[in-house]
Amino acid sequence: MDGEYRGYVSGHDPMFEFLRRVLAERLGVTHPHPAFRVFALTGSAEVYRYEEKSTGTQVICKFYGNKYGWDRDRAAALVRQEYQSLRTLRGYGLAGSPHHVVRPLALDVDINCVLAMEYYRGEPLSRAISRGIGHGEHDHLYWRLTALAYFLATQHRRTANGIGVDFQVDASYLRHVVRRSQRAGRMGQGDADEFNWLSDQWRDRSVMWQDQEVWLHGDATPANFLFGSGLDAAAVDLERMRRGDRMFDVGRVAGELQHASMSMTGDRHRAEPFIGHFLWEYSCHFPDREGTFASITRRLPYYMGLNLLRIAANDYVGDDYRHRLLRQGKELLRAH
Repeated sequence: MDGEYRGYVSGHDPMFEFLRRVLAERLGVTHPHPAFRVFALTGSAEVYRYEEKSTGTQVICKFYGNKYGWDRDRAAALVRQEYQSLRTLRGYGLAGSPHHVVRPLALDVDINCVLAMEYYRGEPLSRAISRGIGHGEHDHLYWRLTALAYFLATQHRRTANGIGVDFQVDASYLRHVVRRSQRAGRMGQGDADEFNWLSDQWRDRSVMWQDQEVWLHGDATPANFLFGSGLDAAAVDLERMRRGDRMFDVGRVAGELQHASMSMTGDRHRAEPFIGHFLWEYSCHFPDREGTFASITRRLPYYMGLNLLRIAANDYVGDDYRHRLLRQGKELLRAH
């Protein structure tokens, strides 16, 4: 979360006044001559950390203006959507310790559709996974997954609305990922037909329709959760937040663990103890732990397979590894 140093914000840059106002009006920090250092966050070309040199006050700024090319109206709608999503989840008491959603501070559509958010210092899940799976620090990863399970279970439990899930939404998303892979030349017609057929088989299972909607993080990847001390966990990046089946979040975390195991060690089985631990810890926060565990594990293969398919669609994935991801995705979707 530290990022690569890029220099200082010029006093003539509109961002200078924006940052000055954010610090003064939202954080109560003033300085007669502020100076803002800029750090580009690793892997996030449009996300930066700004630090006021004298006070050490930090904020995160995310820019949406280039996301849709010349369609500035679409970018403006997205920045407003994420701002409201952050406020919505915080409204369920997910603010502070141990469960925290970062606080949105301000937005300005005229400055490249920028959203300013509080800076949360913590270890990203991606680093904990690397330590646990890549370097054998198993207890450390187990503890982080305990905290994440507690966070997601609390989010899902508090935001359930009693309306039945519509599995067709997630089935349509799978078809979207398949089409995107085909258009990019990363999947042949035979694989596409098989994935779509397998998804149709899941659609006919009653268990896929029996849960109730919750607010989803929507992009529960390892970069989007940070951990502090104890069981403190924080969520960032809610631009894809929506109502849906809790398994879209839970299955993505499990799928990311399997992906990490496959990519770091070449052995998908090394992730299984961590996945099992995460699911069991998630289930313990509901009245019927065993019933919850049984329900989510029945649906888990679909959502894990969907996540591996999503990862395989990315252009940074090499051909050999993409084929491994697709094979494992099919194995998961073939589960009964």
